[in-house]
Amino acid sequence: MQTYDFERYLNVRSANTPSFGPDGERLSFLMDTTGVPQVWRLDAPREWPRQLTFEEEAVSFASWSPERDELIFGMDQGGDERTQLFRLDGDGETITPLTDVPDAIHYWGGWNSDGSRFAFSSNRRDESVFDVYVQGRDERGDDAEMVYEGDGWLSAVGWSPDDESLAVLESHSSFDQDLYVLDVETGDRDHLTPHEGNVRYGSVNWSPDGDALYLTTDEGADTTYFARLDLETGAVETVAEGGDWNVDSVTVDEDTGRFVFGRNVDGYTELTVGELTGETEYREFPTPDLPSCVAGGPSFDDEAERFALTVTASTGNTNVHVVDVETGETERWTDAATAGLPKSSFVEPELVRYETFDGREIPAFFSVPNDAEDGATPVIVDIHGGPESQRRPSFHPVKQYFLNRGYAYFEPNVRGSAGYGKAYTHLDDVEKRMDSVADIEAGVQWLRDRPEIDPDRVVAMGGSYGGFMVLAALTEYPDLWAAGVDIVGIANFVTFLENTGDWRREHREAEYGSLEDDREFLESISPSNKAENIAAPLMVLHGANDPRVPVGEAEQIADVVAEQGVPVEKLIFDDEGHGFSKLENRIEAYTSVAEFLDEHV
Repeated sequence: MQTYDFERYLNVRSANTPSFGPDGERLSFLMDTTGVPQVWRLDAPREWPRQLTFEEEAVSFASWSPERDELIFGMDQGGDERTQLFRLDGDGETITPLTDVPDAIHYWGGWNSDGSRFAFSSNRRDESVFDVYVQGRDERGDDAEMVYEGDGWLSAVGWSPDDESLAVLESHSSFDQDLYVLDVETGDRDHLTPHEGNVRYGSVNWSPDGDALYLTTDEGADTTYFARLDLETGAVETVAEGGDWNVDSVTVDEDTGRFVFGRNVDGYTELTVGELTGETEYREFPTPDLPSCVAGGPSFDDEAERFALTVTASTGNTNVHVVDVETGETERWTDAATAGLPKSSFVEPELVRYETFDGREIPAFFSVPNDAEDGATPVIVDIHGGPESQRRPSFHPVKQYFLNRGYAYFEPNVRGSAGYGKAYTHLDDVEKRMDSVADIEAGVQWLRDRPEIDPDRVVAMGGSYGGFMVLAALTEYPDLWAAGVDIVGIANFVTFLENTGDWRREHREAEYGSLEDDREFLESISPSNKAENIAAPLMVLHGANDPRVPVGEAEQIADVVAEQGVPVEKLIFDDEGHGFSKLENRIEAYTSVAEFLDEHV
């Protein structure tokens, strides 16, 4: 089988995050052709796209005005996540800074109905909390009006149809939110969702009459479902059940009541398209003609006759597709390049389940090279971050490179992962943290029984929380591993919580435990305090500007392991944050990982 160098795989492009222009003809999207995501535009499917922004930093989103030939996009500096907002005309000729407050984060909250104003939340006043702001399209910088002073993590999530109110989401943790309706003129806030325990509310849309919110929630259920929240009574009624799976996104067109939602079925997206015929009744349209994939982020055109969405699959890179609502016919609009790599070289994973220490079954995706030889195949155990996240069958160029080079690839969704219900997600909370690490050990034991796998060449790799899992696996089960790769990972929960961004600390303590109440426990499970157990060669990569997991986590674990005489390589990028957004950095980072594994595995 022909092999290809890493740079080819890292030059596979991605087109995503579509937004229809006000006339429904123009479509903007983000694509990383230049090395970082920028705003591009198409006027018809598979045309040559037009690039609208030419920045050195990654653009995080772009949203068309509902009335004018312009859009707003967001961008930070060097991965610091302090996103600023900019207005861009539809031809890309003029960019106007809107929020020139570089020390603060700005979360987009949407245009009002005529595009004269927009909303956002920001921690300008106090780094640890987010307030809600409204700003005119012609205003800049300090002209924004603070319409609500927050005391937590607030996000504006949409204007009411009459433009008098904003829906506001307050997030207490990843699995506990509250919803409010905020009167923009008076600042009065109505609490819609008083509850006990953890309840999720997300994917919020106003109803066409403005009397309700359509959303996803797991109120009274283990999985999230499509629901209607009545603003007058606070009653939550089911529109569509999730069943055993989460409804993980809902988009409702405010004018027509047409909608699209996706169920996350074992990682794959199953879309439902319909139109409301009553408060909770609807008629269903044909299922979109899409392959097995992960799809999301739908955006309706001006008449809700079509919607655009991002589609990715294990053997197909990420592109924007447009779906005809009434027929389900689907057309790919973008043609993100695959760097000349043949699709036939990409490997489709097998969805497997393995038994762990308590008899529970853990789902995982397992990929084997096309020419694997029995007993001779090294394997990378790639552990996702979060932990409230999920490994799904999307295109992953790093995985496909290693498969092409003869490695098998194993991606477990251990306890604590999202996608399998609320109860499963809480199985690793606080004192149960190390149970998820035991799930990794059980996965390696399962791999050892696979005929293709060389049990002496098993690699642990992961990023963010997955980086902690790598380090914990190396300290708890040192005999299993030939090498470890820690990318922007947590080495010590105490120093991590002390130094992470102020606005994130409360959220992370809800998952990991608090500095005040659980410090001793957090120290006891921190890999940096057990580093003497690490025997496998270790590579550590990090961004110097990381606001989530500060770079000190990488420095402390690399230093203490090196003192023991274990081979350690450390690579820090001065212009990156929580991950690597720039192409040249991704090439350097993952080429270095490949060379490290070639040497030690």
